[in-house]
Amino acid sequence: MTNKLLSHDQGSDSKAVDRRGVLRGAAAIAAATMTIRSASGATETPFGQTGAPTRSTNPLPLGPLPGSRYPDSHLESAHPKVSFGPAGFPAFAGTMAVERVATGMRWAEGPVYFPAGRYLLFSDIPNNRIMRFSEDDGHLSVFRRPSMNSNGNTIDREGRLITCEHSGRQVTRTELDGSVTIIADKYNGKKLNSPNDAVVASDGSIWFTDPVYGIGGYYEGLKAEPEQEKHNVYRVDPKTGDVKVVVDDFVEPNGITFSPDEKRLYVIDSGFTDGPDIPSHIRVFDVEIGSGKVSNGKVFAEMPKPTITDGMRADTAGRIWCSVGWGDPNEDGVRCYAPDGDLLGKIHIPETVANLCFGGQQRNRLYICGSTSVYAVYTSAQGAMKP
Repeated sequence: MTNKLLSHDQGSDSKAVDRRGVLRGAAAIAAATMTIRSASGATETPFGQTGAPTRSTNPLPLGPLPGSRYPDSHLESAHPKVSFGPAGFPAFAGTMAVERVATGMRWAEGPVYFPAGRYLLFSDIPNNRIMRFSEDDGHLSVFRRPSMNSNGNTIDREGRLITCEHSGRQVTRTELDGSVTIIADKYNGKKLNSPNDAVVASDGSIWFTDPVYGIGGYYEGLKAEPEQEKHNVYRVDPKTGDVKVVVDDFVEPNGITFSPDEKRLYVIDSGFTDGPDIPSHIRVFDVEIGSGKVSNGKVFAEMPKPTITDGMRADTAGRIWCSVGWGDPNEDGVRCYAPDGDLLGKIHIPETVANLCFGGQQRNRLYICGSTSVYAVYTSAQGAMKP
């Protein structure tokens, strides 16, 4: 009995020594790993530290803009007034006014509305976050940070978020379980420049623009050299995931949308940011969404320089609503064009406007990303709600 006890104790001592040795070895490996990670981390730019929240003791007030009355003078028809409200301009919806619904951003962009949750997501690019505005109670919160300096957002037919990311130089999809899938990050084996805006067709194909704004400095992304020779418009095949160029002659392709019947593709060229003799306009193409064939491109609408347009959406009647800013402050806001390119009217916003989208349960509330704030106005139009 004694011998068995001694033998057992000796075995325990031996195992204890072995365990201590293993633990010491594991600690050494862990320390080495941390050293490697630290060394590696020192050579990488931290994605989550490209901005800081905006602090203000006197935030811009929420609610209807100062001086608003019915009909709101911020709505300007391009045609002579012949009836109650701005004639011929579908921004007018009776007893309404342009409202500021959220503020505190550095550069609000890429709005997208999720009808199932009655909330708006939008990017705050320099602050490296996606924000969420709840329409039912007006609550503003952070949806994602870091967001890889997200810019344009849209929604696919399955209700999933599609995001263009500057820092990641990629287009991603947020799955219904919250995981993130990379949709496109390279073309011909080289990194994309900085995907800017996207639209999803009814067949599931994803179309996006790829200028160089997000790699031009450290404010809206991470400074880097472009690897793509041209600033292209791309299509991602819904079945194979192949990324193909559909248009390659833009200076800086920006906002993108389809007509409601998906027979026309609209793409903004904001190349005026690169020089005074470069375009500031919207182009329109005939398009076959299934094959990705784009043809018969022409200028749809010219912007009054030095302003540019950045983002746009279509309504159910085929009218195009686009942002305006960066130039004459009297032009800051939204423009609405008929399908033939005729200017119907303007919505004046007291900040440069980058992008917009339709929302609300009736798809008749226009959400407007204007620099530090998000604005909203009820219209007599309905968004096509084809992302």
